[in-house]
Amino acid sequence: MQQQYPFKEVEQSAQTYWENNQTFTASEQSDKPKYYCLSMFPYPSGRLHMGHVRNYTIGDVLSRFHKMKGFNVMQPMGWDAFGLPAENAAIKNNTAPAKWTYENIEHMKTQLKQLGLGVDWNREIATCKPEYYKWEQWLFTELFKKGLIYKKTSTVNWDPVDGTVLANEQVIDGRGWRSGALVEKRDIPQYFMKITAYAEELLNDLDKLEGWPEQVKTMQRNWIGKSFGCEVEFPIVDQAGNLKVYTTRPDTLMGATYVAVAAEHALATQAAQNNPALAEFIAECKRGSVAEADVATAEKKGMATGLFVTHPLNGEKLPVWVANYVLASYGEGAVMAVPAHDERDFEFAAKYNLPIKAVITSTGSVTNGTLPMTEHGVLFDCGDFNDLDFDGASAAIASALSAKNLGKRRTQYRLRDWGVSRQRYWGCPIPIIHCDKCGEVPVPAEQLPVVLPEDVVMDGVGSPIKKDPSFFETTCPTCGGKATRETDTLDTFFESSWYFARYASFDSKTAMADERANYWLPVDQYVGGIEHAILHLLYARFFNKLMRDVGLLKNDEPFTNLLTQGMVLKDGTKMSKSKGNTVDPQELIDTYGADTARLFMMFAAPPEQSLEWADSGVEGANRFLRRLWKATYDHVELGQIAAYKAGDLSAELKAIRLQLHTTIEKVADDYGRRHSFNTAISSVMELMNALAKLEGTDEITRSVRQEVLQNVALLLSPIVPHICQAIWAELCPQSHILEAGWPAADTAAMVQDSVEYVIQVNGKLRGSINVAKTETKEALEKLALEQPFVQKFILVNMSVRKVIVVPNKLINVVVG
Repeated sequence: MQQQYPFKEVEQSAQTYWENNQTFTASEQSDKPKYYCLSMFPYPSGRLHMGHVRNYTIGDVLSRFHKMKGFNVMQPMGWDAFGLPAENAAIKNNTAPAKWTYENIEHMKTQLKQLGLGVDWNREIATCKPEYYKWEQWLFTELFKKGLIYKKTSTVNWDPVDGTVLANEQVIDGRGWRSGALVEKRDIPQYFMKITAYAEELLNDLDKLEGWPEQVKTMQRNWIGKSFGCEVEFPIVDQAGNLKVYTTRPDTLMGATYVAVAAEHALATQAAQNNPALAEFIAECKRGSVAEADVATAEKKGMATGLFVTHPLNGEKLPVWVANYVLASYGEGAVMAVPAHDERDFEFAAKYNLPIKAVITSTGSVTNGTLPMTEHGVLFDCGDFNDLDFDGASAAIASALSAKNLGKRRTQYRLRDWGVSRQRYWGCPIPIIHCDKCGEVPVPAEQLPVVLPEDVVMDGVGSPIKKDPSFFETTCPTCGGKATRETDTLDTFFESSWYFARYASFDSKTAMADERANYWLPVDQYVGGIEHAILHLLYARFFNKLMRDVGLLKNDEPFTNLLTQGMVLKDGTKMSKSKGNTVDPQELIDTYGADTARLFMMFAAPPEQSLEWADSGVEGANRFLRRLWKATYDHVELGQIAAYKAGDLSAELKAIRLQLHTTIEKVADDYGRRHSFNTAISSVMELMNALAKLEGTDEITRSVRQEVLQNVALLLSPIVPHICQAIWAELCPQSHILEAGWPAADTAAMVQDSVEYVIQVNGKLRGSINVAKTETKEALEKLALEQPFVQKFILVNMSVRKVIVVPNKLINVVVG
């Protein structure tokens, strides 16, 4: 054994061994309980960052621990490979997105292997490969036939220079994030997935997810946003038809003083026909963002249409306004405005001098406090509805509307159907053919996949497949006539919504998921960032239910346990290239080795908290590994010896064995139940400190030292697997650490001969004593009273009333 820790050699040797022996290849043929551990797969950006290192080390520690505990473990890895960054990089580097992506995958795969992850690389998937996306195209066509995917026109942010739709996040101050062009709102036909059909189940099943953080479940509940409210219809004055609105506050209806509609609403379009000023205002509204958050903070603007509606219950005439704070995509694209009881309506009414009529009081007295009064309260000035509270008023008003056929109670969700069309190139082609005669025709299963051409030139304007007749010109599968392919691609969230099931059936040529998926699923432990709490995790839950309902999966939910790891910070802020505060993991691995990187990442903070980067912490982690190596070297130099099994021990050796076996028990709990890797490491560090104080080279001392070092190698091997494999080979040359399994604590070693008693006088702590475990109650009372720290509290005029002994814990002397 070398005296100095040769980390490069140690890590290379371990990784070669795992690869040659297929150590982490997962198989369904096993009588062990299964454990499927999955970390969210990376986007192949080209280089690993510290967030990746942290995420994948957490998953690897849990996988290796469960493997040692006797589970049949699967830990796969793949690439979330479609998306906009590849298009931008291709334009910048004058290459094709596919070439850039595949090169990045190879580079990052090498980096991940250098980290020493126990991954089954046979199951590797890349979502941009036709053999992967063929199956999501198949699912798309099945859902399209069932009506769970449909086409409708919707309002989007359109970048006229890039010729594409932008997500709300890509609109910055009204301009395209890349081109800087003024963004327009445009109505274009898009495909939508009917996630709302599953809203109730997605909401209710959150209660089954006991292994998920409460925060994530709350975020999903709020996103789904179930509310009970009322549909209200306002007859339009001097023309047929009603204006329909949805409100969660029917109790405020009697305080409505105007109605507001979105710029896209049919009434706005009608009123603008002979009103140029209104037409210009509507166009301005359409240029704004369609994001809820932006709408909430934007300055409230509006214009009267000149149209009126009739209040359904009191018959008053209310003006119709177009307002920029009404979203076409939410509810009916129209709201009843109650300025006295709603912040936005109040701000708008104050700006445009519209009437403000209070109808709810919190005190029960009509002299109301400051407006707007948005809390629930009691109605006044409302005729038959006076003195009713929120529930009573809501029910009575809904029933009055229902009797007039001008409204009814309705449950509404904030959740919207998911628009999955993207006007991008680097994504999965939507498997639909447009035929003048037959309409929208799904591509038949035997013609899938619709392959995305990879050899393209990116010029930065629009998508190359939209300009490529060899891609879009085709024949209709139904009538055989001339037809065109859909040239939009799927939202990249589509790929990441089902990849967890594909790992289980990674090489299936006949199905999206086969019976192996029902062996492995649900995922036992999912690891990823809190930023995916809503979209990705909600879509993955939705897809799991879709795949269940087409007969592929048996489980209702994809992930039993969820661990959301915190960010890696430097100087108090998130590491990012733009801030110039990143640390390159490659440099860290080259300088200190992967085990040092892994140890620092797991020791610096509990996994769900943010981790503050510290060079000194990295050096400290490396120092500890060098000390562990040196301790093993010094021990092995004296020759081979078996671990302690039996024989008389000194008090010192008993104490270290007690510490060893309580550490084994604690570390198992820290890994398995608490996921508290930092406290597991610190317990082992304390044990090593105690071992360093142990002198003596006699046989019994050396056998105890052997026992400690062997167990330290096992306890740390999920976190620092390379060095542990190497030191185990030195300590136990006849066996391999991977066959050793997780150590069992020796209960006999944990039985203490002596016990510490805390001593109180009149319930106040005054000191402690160490006594033999076999002492009688009488002897304990006598010992307690003899202690100087007890005697000084028994004053001259006092006597001992009684002595209370709580076995193995405390003695309380009561004096008076």
